Amino acid sequence: MTENMDCLIIGAGPGGLTAAIYLARFHLRIGIIDAGHSRAAMIPHIRNHAGYPGGISGKELLARMREQAADFGGHVSNGLVEKLAQESDMFIASVGQEHWSTRTILLATGVVNNRPPIAPEIHDVALERGMLRYCPICDGYEITDRKVAVIGTTGHGAEEALFLRMYSADVTLIAPDGEHDLTAEQHGRLEEAGVKMCDGPCNPLCIDGDRILVPTPQGSVAYDSVYPALGSVIRSELAMMLGAEGTDDGCLIVDEHQRTSVPGLYAAGDVAKGLDQISHAMGEGGVAATTIRNDLANTRALLR
Repeated sequence: MTENMDCLIIGAGPGGLTAAIYLARFHLRIGIIDAGHSRAAMIPHIRNHAGYPGGISGKELLARMREQAADFGGHVSNGLVEKLAQESDMFIASVGQEHWSTRTILLATGVVNNRPPIAPEIHDVALERGMLRYCPICDGYEITDRKVAVIGTTGHGAEEALFLRMYSADVTLIAPDGEHDLTAEQHGRLEEAGVKMCDGPCNPLCIDGDRILVPTPQGSVAYDSVYPALGSVIRSELAMMLGAEGTDDGCLIVDEHQRTSVPGLYAAGDVAKGLDQISHAMGEGGVAATTIRNDLANTRALLR
């Protein structure tokens, strides 16, 4: 058993690694464990992250952050935390047959995007080439005046299509499974904004030259980029094991200092309700780390 850490960080995305850098520089004993599924690693090129003129790939950004954390003793261990439990004033994290004992835990486990109907190998190629995109805030600028489709319906799909209209006049909202499920108000707003609407189903997506092909009952159409607006799965199940409070969609509820409803358990990044952005996750990681340090200092003197 790895025993008596001050903090175990679960998740080595931008939020978790920022917290690791802070906590290691506070001279606290930390562990970092990561299952290797950070959404940031999927981003071929980040162009809206301040400080990187010309952009940087998600993998390169994470590699640099890991190196920086390691400079201060914050090394990442690969593994999947399967269970969290409390024993007296300690948390126990189970990773296979291994157990980690820690005074506090920071969850930076993020979310998993629900993918559109597309073969895994084609998905990765389309993502790399910018034909498939998941974040209009991050890269909507890159589809300026291009032909774009949003796969989705209901309020989530409608809002994403309307958001993308400020980048392109050629936006189509395609229902994933059948007829659209839109209210009269949503339909009216889309129509007024000039968003085209098409019923599904739309599978499977495939690459056609330098465009992505979306088949529908009305025929197949090629687009420059497709945005899935199909929601996501929040990786908050570990916190729920401990009784932490969450929203209806599974995001963890935290206070202004990133504390969950369970004392000693903190959350940062996309697993907590907020703006799903790298810069936002990093800010939350810094806040969480400082809060963890201050809360620990209230239980014992942190002296050199």
